[in-house]
Amino acid sequence: MTRHSLAIFAVLLGAHAASGQQPRPVQVRTPNGILEGQVAAGTGVRSFKGIPFAAPPVGALRWKAPQPALPWTGVRQAVEFGARCRQDRIWDDMIFRDPGPSEDCLTLNVWAPEEAFAAKTPEAAKLPVMFWIFGGGFMAGGTSEARQDGGNLAPKGVVVVSCNYRLGVFGFFTHPEAAKESEHGSSGNYGLLDQVAALQWVHDNIARFGGDPANVTVFGESAGSFSVSGLVMSPLAKGLFGRAIGESGAMLSSRQPLPRAQAEADNLGFAQEAFGTTSLDKLRSLPADQVQQAAREKPGRFEPVVDGWYLPEPVRAIYAGGKQNQVALLAGWNTDEALASQFFGPMRPTRENFATIASRRFGARATEFLRLYPGTTDAEVQRSAADAAGDDFIALGTWKWIELHTKTPGVPVYRYHFEQRLPSTPPAANHSGEIEYVFRALASKNLPFTDEDRQVSEWMATYWTNFARTGDPNGAGLPKWPVYREADGFPVMHLNASPTAAPDERRGRYLFLDSVDPAAR
Repeated sequence: MTRHSLAIFAVLLGAHAASGQQPRPVQVRTPNGILEGQVAAGTGVRSFKGIPFAAPPVGALRWKAPQPALPWTGVRQAVEFGARCRQDRIWDDMIFRDPGPSEDCLTLNVWAPEEAFAAKTPEAAKLPVMFWIFGGGFMAGGTSEARQDGGNLAPKGVVVVSCNYRLGVFGFFTHPEAAKESEHGSSGNYGLLDQVAALQWVHDNIARFGGDPANVTVFGESAGSFSVSGLVMSPLAKGLFGRAIGESGAMLSSRQPLPRAQAEADNLGFAQEAFGTTSLDKLRSLPADQVQQAAREKPGRFEPVVDGWYLPEPVRAIYAGGKQNQVALLAGWNTDEALASQFFGPMRPTRENFATIASRRFGARATEFLRLYPGTTDAEVQRSAADAAGDDFIALGTWKWIELHTKTPGVPVYRYHFEQRLPSTPPAANHSGEIEYVFRALASKNLPFTDEDRQVSEWMATYWTNFARTGDPNGAGLPKWPVYREADGFPVMHLNASPTAAPDERRGRYLFLDSVDPAAR
């Protein structure tokens, strides 16, 4: 069957599915073989899940850059999520719908709206593409969570893609022997290289699903947002996307990627203690369960590094040299990214202890901190401690990224502050609380959402997809979201039940924290 006849077959199947009650099959031919996905009854969204974008990173390919996926014969079923990558830990809010963790995990998913297959051929549709990167501290996560199901966002007229990437010890173990093997002299960052490989797959294949490879937006949350900032700074991703959305996180935080040599020394120490050897061949021959268990019992630091390839130099140096990718940016963070208890630690949340911690941390500049984060009443102490903890954790690094990116010529920058809260009891930190709203996936949580929540979700999904479509979140019926720039007082879009843009009233806090941040020097 020719590609043209397959496209017609897909349209006919889609039309049939839209009128039925059960998902119906739909096929797309890729260079590696034919995929058979499903058309969702009612919405008409086509989904193709568990698509391999790279070879399984097992055996001799453990701790190597992703290699090309192998072709298959016949029709490959693409109706179930692929296995999530092995996890160093699990976060309580992660509920997966995949077969479980595996080292063989490099798959992605595509959701395409009905209109992607309504044209004469899918290639003619040229819909904007949104490439999602999940969070989880580079230790956990996967694409199968219902709260980030692209089938809810695709009806807004976008093709949504999400990819798995290696995590923890399997994604970021850094070893000098691996650097010697690499033609680029690099080691580590395998999880980030997986994301680049998935983006390359999108560039090469997404037109067959109705997407426009020339109009790709990368977006992610937490570690996913750190990853988005890395892609913005990596020369390997140049030309693979034109817009970026960062939700709570950036590599410009105080915990920036380590120099490769430092990471190698740390990871060699982990290997020697855990396995009694630092031989890369021997480490690759170990059962995955043994490696994973050791990573949990004898934790090392398995995170992004300045490897000389994905990141050719430290992240602030990339921006200082104007070497970042010239892409439009929309980024921000949430109210209550952390709790006041995280500021106080084991100390009681009193005014006296608040001042004591400020003095210990900032010395002669404690008075300046207390002016910006007032603590004269118990209520102020609780609010300021939560703000300070959230700023340390997420806001400062995200703010720094936004600030530096405004110097990128010819591209707009938009900043937001998400202020709606998941209706949880008791109240928890709101880190990651925007995901369900962005994806129109409130129904994925058994929580008492209101019409107000549903309206906020619709606004956010529309802002996000508008930005993916044109590089501007604004559109008919939406409150105006101005560009982030000094001339207008660095306006922030406050995303809540009454979205409103206003000049940044907390700028002094971030300028202060940046001035005392060792990573800034």
